[in-house]
Amino acid sequence: MLPLGTNRWFGTPVNPLDPALIPGGSSSGSAVAVAVDEAEIAFGSDTGGSIRVPAACCGVSGLKTTYGRISLEGVWPLAPTMDTVGPMAKTIAGLRSGMELLEPGFVSRDTPALRVGRIRTSSLPEVDTAVDAALNRAELDVVPIDLDLDTGTGCFTAVYFAELWAVDHVLVETSPEEIGDDVAQLVRLADVLRSGAQDARHHLVAWRQRLIDLFSRVELLALPTLPIFPPRLDELEGDLTDLVVEITRYTSLFNAAGVPCTAQPVPVTGLALPASLQLVGPLGGEEILLPTAQRIESALA
Repeated sequence: MLPLGTNRWFGTPVNPLDPALIPGGSSSGSAVAVAVDEAEIAFGSDTGGSIRVPAACCGVSGLKTTYGRISLEGVWPLAPTMDTVGPMAKTIAGLRSGMELLEPGFVSRDTPALRVGRIRTSSLPEVDTAVDAALNRAELDVVPIDLDLDTGTGCFTAVYFAELWAVDHVLVETSPEEIGDDVAQLVRLADVLRSGAQDARHHLVAWRQRLIDLFSRVELLALPTLPIFPPRLDELEGDLTDLVVEITRYTSLFNAAGVPCTAQPVPVTGLALPASLQLVGPLGGEEILLPTAQRIESALA
């Protein structure tokens, strides 16, 4: 449930880029499995970034699918209006194969998007520079885009906590010995923050429409997956709320919108750790996201 990837029950998967760093979560095992070649393709769930965040932390690629496109049968619910399932792989070709497994008959476009809107963020300068360099290497037509990110994130937060509480608080209350302290803390926080869900759903309608309207100007949007580099495991002490918010700052709002997104590693000049580029598509836009991500991957190879 948390984007850190830690697991007190089975052990925390080791980040292959640096064992001192978080692997990202909550689909941490899937990201690590493909990063260390234990699997060519892995699957994860993404409600606020749980595919894209571990992909970014472990230097692999991930695809958050359009809400409702892939069946959630058999998936334990977290926030039912935002839960999605998608693939993770080392390469974009692997993501395409994973999408074909999830949706037999899936065929992506032959041609990538050419006009991409670059959303400006408050990410670390090294991260923003790496994202811009990757887009330029791919020779895409990049145009600056202004989008109110805070409203989308705020709407996500209230709706997420309301749905989390409704679905999972009984489990925590009836079986506390089987629930990790981090999850129990999150559910307690949900009880405090869930009251704003009704207003958030109202504001979300207008914000979602503003986002969708952008796709009449550009084919895709681009921004960092994470605004920071993965934090160290030994820094995870005390109240982690601010860190969780920071890690999911640029992923969770797109769950609120229901749109598909990719995450893929991009090199950072002078650093061994990569940053991660997030491409955001219109509803049902997986067919154009993947060839565009492939063009960027090929340009960086």
